Amino acid sequence: MTEPPLGGSEAHPDQPPFPPPYYPPPPGQYGAPGAFPPPLYPPPGFYPDPMAPYGRHPVTGEPLSDKSKLVAGLLQLLGLAGVLGIGRIYLGQTSFGVAQLVGCFLFGVVTCGFGFIVPVIWGIVDAVLIFTDKVRDPMGRPLRDGA
Repeated sequence: MTEPPLGGSEAHPDQPPFPPPYYPPPPGQYGAPGAFPPPLYPPPGFYPDPMAPYGRHPVTGEPLSDKSKLVAGLLQLLGLAGVLGIGRIYLGQTSFGVAQLVGCFLFGVVTCGFGFIVPVIWGIVDAVLIFTDKVRDPMGRPLRDGA
């Protein structure tokens, strides 16, 4: 008698030596071929709008600006330090921002510094207008929330 190769035991005579290369799924348990896996992109509820890459205003549905009202308002509050108009320059309203900057500087020089209260009040009022959605970007879009 000879020994089986590599120390294995003899196979059962009714059993095939190797499993078949493919086992088909049981009928009726899986979906149609090609239906799995489900598509992963875009995620549910997310459909980008090419006309509004920064989203839409929740009430009016207008496309939002690429400029942030938080950043513009905080820059406009630099008027408390005597540098008025930076928020408007950030928004793209450069002529208005430069007019605020130069006008407040000249007004402070003419009044020997006593007119400093005017840029402070103007900066606060303009920042409040920016924070309350009364100011729009040069294209007429409302400013977006956040930074």
